[in-house]
Amino acid sequence: MKKKIGLLCILLLLLAIPAVADEDKKEDKQDQKRAKIDARSDEVLEEVLSASPKAKELFGKSVGHAVFDNTKAALGVSGGGGSGQAVDKATGERTYMKMGTVGVGFGIGVKKYQVLMLFEKEQVFRNFVDNGWQGDTQASATAGKAGAEAEASFHNGMAIFVNSKKGLMANADVSGTKYWQSDLNDED
Repeated sequence: MKKKIGLLCILLLLLAIPAVADEDKKEDKQDQKRAKIDARSDEVLEEVLSASPKAKELFGKSVGHAVFDNTKAALGVSGGGGSGQAVDKATGERTYMKMGTVGVGFGIGVKKYQVLMLFEKEQVFRNFVDNGWQGDTQASATAGKAGAEAEASFHNGMAIFVNSKKGLMANADVSGTKYWQSDLNDED
């Protein structure tokens, strides 16, 4: 009887090993995704702050920021998505997030860009992180450093910069864009 119980225990242990290994692989993948987002976010923040003294000034006044790497495709209708993070300036805490966008208009092609959001007030930042955000602002600056410098300021507690190959844009059109927390925050 003791032999049967011993064999049963060994069998159960052997069956559990692949499940533990799969969980470790999943956590390793999530760690890699988080590290990639961290690195890209830091890179984009540095690029924008280096390119725009006004962005640097507003960053100094901000309580937090969010950076998203986005891809948008258009063929009559447009859609896109991306990932990024929001960072609390006081604590350094990073909250991983996703974004999606849809629109209607005349366009064709694919565009890759990054969005930097600066938050003027803690309540605006916390609301963005905890509840997400649905963008509905309109463009108020043209592409290029001069347009970004002329228009950069906080509106409703946020300043938004778009970094693309065409240059830096302040207060860009982000209508139809939704932001929400990613499952990369799960610590299960």
